[in-house]
Amino acid sequence: MAIPARRRIADVVAFVFATAATVFGLFWLAWILWITFREGAAALTPSLFTQMTPPPGSSGGILNALYGSAVMILLGVLIGTPIGVAAGTYLAEHGRYTRIAAAVSFINDILLSAPSIVIGLFIYELVVRNAGHFSGFAGALSLAIILLPIVVRTTQESLLLIPDTMREAGFALGMPRWRVTRQILYKAAMSAILTGILLGIARIAGETAPLLFTALNNQFWSANLNAPLANLPVVIFQYAMSPYDEWHTLAWAGAFVLTAFVLLLNILVRLIARKGKQ
Repeated sequence: MAIPARRRIADVVAFVFATAATVFGLFWLAWILWITFREGAAALTPSLFTQMTPPPGSSGGILNALYGSAVMILLGVLIGTPIGVAAGTYLAEHGRYTRIAAAVSFINDILLSAPSIVIGLFIYELVVRNAGHFSGFAGALSLAIILLPIVVRTTQESLLLIPDTMREAGFALGMPRWRVTRQILYKAAMSAILTGILLGIARIAGETAPLLFTALNNQFWSANLNAPLANLPVVIFQYAMSPYDEWHTLAWAGAFVLTAFVLLLNILVRLIARKGKQ
C-alpha cells in the first residue's frame, strides 16, 4: 500500500527538524568543550597541583581546592550511598505496594528535580546558622542530599528489573528475605547500582550553589571539616568573576580538571553498564 504524499512530507519535515535540533545542540556542546579544553590545557602547569590558591594578582595552584572537593565528595558519598541503597531496596522489595513507599517515591522524585541552591539554603538554615560558621561537613551534607535521590532511584529500578523467579528460587531454598536480597539480588543488580552511584558523583562534583551556602571557601590549606573548606567549584566561580588575569587562568585550569574528571566518570559508567549487559 502506497504511503500518502502528505505523510511522506510530514515524515521528511520531522526528520529535518529533529536532525537540525540535534546538530544545533551538539554544536554548542562541542564549542563549550573545545573552549574549556583549549583554555584549560594551556593553563596546566606543575604548580597547579602543588601550590595553594593565591592572593589577588598572584599566580599559584588549586591544591587545597582539589583536596577540599575530594574530601567533601567522598564524605557525601559515604553518607548518601548507604541510605540511598537501603531506601531503594525498601521501595523495590519490602514496601513495593504500600502507601508509605508511594509517598517516599514521590518525595524522591521531587528531590531529583529540586534546584541545588534550595538544598544548599536548607543545609545553611539547618546546620550553618546553628553552628555559627561555614564548614566542610555542611558542604558534604548538602552534596549527600543531592546524591541521595539518584542512588535511591537507580537502586529501586535495578532491583525491579530482576525477575521474581530469582527471588522465588531463593525462598525455595529456605533463605530469609534479607539473605535473598544480599546474596542474590544485590549481586545481580550491582553493576546498575554502581552506575547510579558514579552518575551521582558526576552530578555533585560540579555543584557550586550549595557549597556557597555551606562550605564557602578557604584560601589556605585546611583539613578541618568544622571550618570553611576550599573546593574547586567555588574557586572556579570566584576566580572567573575576578578582574585578575592570573585568577582567570586558574579558573580555566580548574574547569578543565573538573570537566576531565566528569568525562572519565561517564566513560567508567558506560564500561560498567556494558559489562553488566554481558
